[in-house]
Order: sequence, then C-alpha cells, then structure tokens
Amino acid sequence: MGHPPLEFSDCYLDSPEFRDTLKSYEVELERTSKFLKEVIKDGNSVISAIRGYSLAVQKFSQTLCLFQFDSIGDFLTDDEINIAQSFQEFAVLLQEVEHDRMMVVQNASDLLIKPLEKFRKEQIGLTKEKKKKFEKESEKYYSQLDKHLSISAKKKESQLQEADELLDKERINFYESSVEYVYQIHQVQDRKKFDVVEPVLAFLHSILTLNNLTVEMTQDFMPYKQELQLSLQNTRNHYESTREEMEELMKRMKHPSQICKMHSFLPMEGYLLCQEKWALGMTWVKYYCKYNKETRLLVMTPCEQKPTTKQVYKHLCTCVTPTEDTLTLKSCIRRKTESIDKRFCFDVETNERNTPVTFQAFSEGERKLWMEAMDGKEPIYHSPIHKQAEMELNEIGFKFVRKCINYVETKEVTQEGVYRTVGSNIQVQKLLNAFFDPTNPGDVDFQSSDWDGKTITSALKFYLRSLSEPLMTYSLHRDLMCAAKSDNLDFRLSEIHSLTYKLPEKNREMLAMLIKHLVNVCSHSDENLMTPSNMAVIFGPTLMRAQEETVAAMLDIKFQNIVVEILIEDCKKIFCHMPEESTAPPVPPPRITPRKRQPITISKRPARVYQHLSKDLFQFTESNY
Repeated sequence: MGHPPLEFSDCYLDSPEFRDTLKSYEVELERTSKFLKEVIKDGNSVISAIRGYSLAVQKFSQTLCLFQFDSIGDFLTDDEINIAQSFQEFAVLLQEVEHDRMMVVQNASDLLIKPLEKFRKEQIGLTKEKKKKFEKESEKYYSQLDKHLSISAKKKESQLQEADELLDKERINFYESSVEYVYQIHQVQDRKKFDVVEPVLAFLHSILTLNNLTVEMTQDFMPYKQELQLSLQNTRNHYESTREEMEELMKRMKHPSQICKMHSFLPMEGYLLCQEKWALGMTWVKYYCKYNKETRLLVMTPCEQKPTTKQVYKHLCTCVTPTEDTLTLKSCIRRKTESIDKRFCFDVETNERNTPVTFQAFSEGERKLWMEAMDGKEPIYHSPIHKQAEMELNEIGFKFVRKCINYVETKEVTQEGVYRTVGSNIQVQKLLNAFFDPTNPGDVDFQSSDWDGKTITSALKFYLRSLSEPLMTYSLHRDLMCAAKSDNLDFRLSEIHSLTYKLPEKNREMLAMLIKHLVNVCSHSDENLMTPSNMAVIFGPTLMRAQEETVAAMLDIKFQNIVVEILIEDCKKIFCHMPEESTAPPVPPPRITPRKRQPITISKRPARVYQHLSKDLFQFTESNY
C-alpha cells in the first residue's frame, strides 16, 4: 500500500492531515526497523547454523581420511584399490566444498549483516535524529506561539515588535526542521528499496552458488538475479536523479521568498482562534479553517490540544470531525485594536449566524492574508516576482543543438560517460552567452580549444532545460505520465507514439533530431557505457517536467525517464512512421508480442526431479555461475 507524498509546502501549514500522513510514514519506518532487526537476528542464526554444519562435515571428512582399510595379501586388485582410497577421495571432496562454504560464512557478515546494520544506523538512525529535532522545534514553536497569543495589545510597541521577531525566528526554525525531516523520510523510503534488497540478494546468491546440491537451482536463479540487478540499478539511477531534483526543491522551499509566495496560495487554510460564548463566559477555541473564495464557504474543524507528555507532539491536534462547521461568508471586517484585548483579530459575518464571528490569526501577516482571501478591507501586499531569462525554441536554438550534436558525434561519441559527466558552470554560461549573443548569434567555433566535450554536452542540456516550456510540453505531461505507468507494454508504446505526434511541429522536429542522436550515442554503449536506460535518466528531467514543482512531481521523474527510454529504444518506429489510428476501447488490449524484459521467477519454475548424487554432480566449474 503506497503512502501519499509529503509535500514541502504542507510543512508550512502543518495541518492535521499532514500530521496523519507523517504518522503513517513513521509507523512504516518503525515496521521496517523491526523487520531489519529480525532479518539481522535470523541472518546471524543462519550463519551460525552454516558454520556449525560446515564444522561437523569437516570433522566427518577428517574421520573418513584417518581410517585405513586393512587388506589381506600382498597385492590388491584395481577395484580394491579404488575402494580402499574412496574414503580419502570423499574426504578431499568434502574438504574442498567446506573450504568454499567457510569462505561464505566468513564473508556473510560483510554481505548481509553489516550493510543492514549500516542502513539501520545511518539511514533510520538519521531519520530518528531528524524526528527528534523536528519534535523539539515543534514544541518550542507552539509553546512560544501560546505565549505570543496571550500578550496583551496594550503592551509597548517595542515589546510587541520584539515578541513578533522572536516568534518569527522560532517559526522559521520549526519550518526548516519540518522540511528536513520530510526530505529525510522520503530518502529512507526510497533507499530501502535497494539498500535492503541488495544485501539479501547477495547473501542468497552466495549460499545457492556454493551449495553442491543446488547447481540447477543456481542456474535458474542467475537470470532472475541479473534481471533483479538490472531493476535495482535502474531504481538506483532513478533515485539519484530524483534525489538531486528533490534536494534542489527543498533548498528553494526553505528560501524566504518561497515562504512569502506560499502566503498567496488560495484557497486559504490554516489555524485560527475563534471567540465563543460559553456558560462561564467567553473563551477562545482553536480551529483549522479552510476558505474557498469561489464558493465563499468557510469550513471550521475544531482542534483540541492534547495535554500529554513531550513524547507526543504537544501541538498535535485531534480533530473532532462530527462537530465540523461550515459557514457561508457575507463580509469580513478588520477588528479595531481598541475594541478587543487581543491582537490580529477580524470579524466575519455569515448567513448562518446572527452575530459576527471573531477570529484571531497567529500574526499580523496572516490576518492580512485571511482578509485578502475573504475580500476584507486590509491592503493587499504582493512580493515582486522576478522572471528568469528563458531560452527559446527558434532558429538559433536549432542551430545550437545541431552544432552540439555534430561535435559529440565527431569527437565524443565513444567517450565514457558522455552526457553524464558535467562541465564547469562558468564555461557553460560563457559558451551560451557567446552563442546566443543578440549582436552576433551563432558565431562560435566549437572546434576551438576554448570548449571541451563536457562544456558542450552540459550546455546542450542546459539549453533544453531552460526552454520557456519543456520540449515535450506541459499540456501533454499528464498523458505521457499515464502512458508510462501502464502495465501493458504495447499500449505504453503506442500511446507515447501517438502523443509524440501531438507535439507542436517545432518541438517534434527538435525531439526527433535529439533522440536520433541519442540512439547513435547509445549504439556505442560498449565503449561509452551509456545504455538507453542510463541516457534516459539524464534526459528524462531535461525533456519533460511538471508545470508545478512538488514532491509528487519529483517522484514521477522515473516515469519521465521511462518515456525517454522508450523514445530511444523505439526511435525508428516512433519518428519514421505515423501512429496508427486506433478505435480500441480505453482499456489497453492484451499483449500480442512478448515482453522485451520478462523477469524469471524461481517460485514458478517446474517441479525439479533430482538424480542420485554422483561424483559428476559435484564437478562444476566457475563457468556454471
């Protein structure tokens, strides 16, 4: 069962839904930790059992070796000689087998135990440290918030300003720790796919390989092992590309300008205190409120703060959904300071209540945002947005890509790691500025000594990534992702083929030129080590990207890579033939052609008939592995 992605933006709102999702990740992490403890414990038991078994067999072989057949007479027949020497032959065979088995035992800890313990200590341990920091900063912030909201508005302005600055500092610390904790949770969830499976795979393979009774099983296991190793390597590559993108997103989300930007998100939602009349007088009740500007509906979810110990997040709210209230907004009016002994207050008139409802925001900035969302009378403040320079898909752009391709195919096509190796940012910018100089565009000699292969390949990727819209367009992104996620490989290919021809003509022309070039580069993979899968990891995020940068979009990068891999592997069909018009129903049809990569599962192999053990059965060489 999958978990919904934890968005960095949700760290800022810190809603009950976010806390519930975070809790589900923590439960899964604890389950993984317990599982690893059991695997390590049972793994040690297996290793001890193998060691004990091997020692017993070695003792048995020594007993056989020490025994000498006595004979009658001075001469023995050939048969008698063979019988007399049989125990020594058995002993030598057993000693050779057990020598290899003991090598497995000696390496078992390095193969299985140490990597799993390292993962628990470094990854799960780091996550728990981030959790402790998050809990500490969470407690400090909400404790400070409680004190802040109780400050009287009649305090001196200097005291109020000092209190505001202190709260802002605590909030930033809390937000940063929350973002870092969410980032680490995503990392450990992704890493465990290969950091846990690979040690078990290596340990299992070593046992099967050296077990003289499972030679056939080892042969059956090898194709599956190779397929699994390929899947693990692809997952590792996708993880690396996703991790880089997610790390950049995390850094941007922590920037103050991004926090200001998040203030402007509509519909508005967050925590508010509501003034309510109770039997013993007036009281302030905490609500998590969501306001939709189009419907003018304000949904108020009451939250009761838990008076529990530090082990439970002090500010974590338990929502009482049966008493959830929905109000229809009529107007929003700022509450005058002299009319109430609370700061950051505003009144809301609704259709459902006869008297205005008074709310208290957590800061003056939040009050302005709520009033802006509700069309109140507070002034609206916007942070200036500076648009970065963007590349264009024009004639000079085509000329630049052609020159880059020509250079790579002439001088770099067999270079190991071509397109994977990154050039100097300074040199890349220098090349781009020179080539796209408005006064003399395109007047750059790529053959001069000023430019090396890494600079040119990095500049090509930078140009494609800096287009105002990705080469495979925002409008087709969702359809391409759906196609890549299909279980039916025939449908996946035909859908991507069809969607490619929905691209604008310039985009398709540029894409075809680039993919044909990548096919040529991949054809030299024996030398440059760049297979279609490896190349797709590089160009997936370059040719495609979601319009909105979120963690969910980052997690889709592996499917972007699949799209590009299909374009490379099926380049001739996609770009040399028009897609066929299909009247098939939306449900993908059954497969007609076999899979290109079909995993072999040991569990589904036919029942094995074992022959009687013979000496020939034990005589297998390293080539069998």
